[in-house]
Amino acid sequence: MCVRCIKGHNFGFYVQLVVERESEEVEARERDEREEEEEEEERRELEVRDVEKVEVLGFEQQSNINHDRSSQGDVHVSMLQRLNPTNPLRIAINTKTRSAAPPPPHRYQQPQNVRVGTTPSPSLSDFSHQSHTTPSHTTPPPPPPQHSQPRSIPTPQPAITTLNSRAYTNKISLFIFVVHMVAAIGLVGFLIFKGVQGLIENSGSISRKEKRVLKYFLPQVEAASLMSITLAFAWQKAFRKWPTFMVHFILWNTFVMSLSAGILLICFQKPTTTGVGVCFIGFAIGNSLYACWITPRIGFCIKILIKSLEPVSKFRDLNQPIYWMLGVGFLWMSLWILGVIGALNFYFPPLVIISLVLSLMWTAEVMRNVANITVSRVIALYYLRGMQSNTQFCFQRALSKNLGSACFGSLFVPAIEALRIVARGLNLLEGEDEFMFSCAHCCLHVMQCIFRYGNGWAFVQIAAYGKDFVRASQETWELFERQEIHLLVDSDITSSICFLTGVCSGSMCVIVVAAWTATVHGSFTAAISLLAFFIGYLMTRIAMALPHACVGCYYACYAENPDNRLFDNTIKDRLALLKSRPDVLVPTPRVPRRFAAR
Repeated sequence: MCVRCIKGHNFGFYVQLVVERESEEVEARERDEREEEEEEEERRELEVRDVEKVEVLGFEQQSNINHDRSSQGDVHVSMLQRLNPTNPLRIAINTKTRSAAPPPPHRYQQPQNVRVGTTPSPSLSDFSHQSHTTPSHTTPPPPPPQHSQPRSIPTPQPAITTLNSRAYTNKISLFIFVVHMVAAIGLVGFLIFKGVQGLIENSGSISRKEKRVLKYFLPQVEAASLMSITLAFAWQKAFRKWPTFMVHFILWNTFVMSLSAGILLICFQKPTTTGVGVCFIGFAIGNSLYACWITPRIGFCIKILIKSLEPVSKFRDLNQPIYWMLGVGFLWMSLWILGVIGALNFYFPPLVIISLVLSLMWTAEVMRNVANITVSRVIALYYLRGMQSNTQFCFQRALSKNLGSACFGSLFVPAIEALRIVARGLNLLEGEDEFMFSCAHCCLHVMQCIFRYGNGWAFVQIAAYGKDFVRASQETWELFERQEIHLLVDSDITSSICFLTGVCSGSMCVIVVAAWTATVHGSFTAAISLLAFFIGYLMTRIAMALPHACVGCYYACYAENPDNRLFDNTIKDRLALLKSRPDVLVPTPRVPRRFAAR
């Protein structure tokens, strides 16, 4: 009786062990399934994110997704093979899927008299035999080793430059410009207050001088501002309608207008007007020589201008940023003139007026480059992705994210371009003085190196990818060199045409304002003439930012993807011509040694 009790007790004990082992296996299996489901959800989320990223960037990477799916299937097979052969889950899966693959070798062999699909039940003799063995044999077999679930390692993808960067570019320049604008607004407001205070006192020479300036100075300046805005839109519209005619017209009309303005000022027979007139005549002579020198380049310039202006018709509101910039510029210049008048009632008037002039130059250049970046983003996204971008969104982005680069470029690009022109001019002198010749060569080489890190072509990549100014300049020029179009880009005359358009408007404003001022108050003629030229030039350059940006986008986007269907064979044919005839670029003529030696 006791033996039967012991055997029954042992039988219950082993049944309990078997149940506990099976429950542990079920819990481990459920835990593994939960981990597998969590990892599968993570992989699905990664796949969804990858798909969304692919939809934004315009291409797919289906091979990575297929790799993830295959690795997921391998994980299921490996987990199935690690299950106990006697596990009901393994048997059920094998029965359902009818898998013929044998299970991996196990340390415990399956009894031969057990049919597949049934669980072997231990006999009573087995329990009695095992009850008399040592305790080491009575301990249940160790559970299967814990296996670590292999995790899917994401395939490394190449770094892709996003077209929707949210980072602010050139933050230091942005901070300096904001501080400068706050100081300029405060100074102009204070000077307007001082001017009004001087007028209210109605006594002394300062009050009489301010009244005279308001009467004979302010109307002419406002008229020059309105005339420059009208000319700016007229030139831009004419360039879009008749580019072939306008390139030739601007080259020679600038010569005629600047020469006429110089002769008119000399005719007033005053020292100040004569000095200003001589400057205009000297510029007219240089303009005529330049127009003769670049004649072989005009045909290619016209082709590029026509081709680059084609996308403009697809964006009806592309001129809207130009309207806003010119409107803000007109209001700021009106307040600025009042501040100049108020400076007469303050300490050190010449120093204050020079500071206001420098501030206005930087502000107007920033407004021009903001318009340039806006147009560049719209056109660049059309070339690179075929997108119809929202001009208003691009304008807001240029005023926020990319404003720092516009401020930085506005401060350094004009200076770099001017110094580069001076270095090229010095390099023309090939005299007997080897020291001066080597210095000129050194200056030109230094300016060429600086030009790689600061040029106007950078605004395309700033607008498209949100890069800093120096990085965008360097990478854009590297693209030009990679496609072997850097010489072609460097010889482009579009920027010169835009510059001469501003000079033409300024000269026309000088002719009108100088004739008006000479009849009412001759002593103001020279000062008003310079200010009218300054205003006319700045306003026209803001409007000419549209064709300038279109040409820049054409070159920069071509260098990035020459096989784009939106580009024709204009550049390729030009490159082939340059390789066969290098003299087409028209190298800069040098001063003969016999003249330079004297």
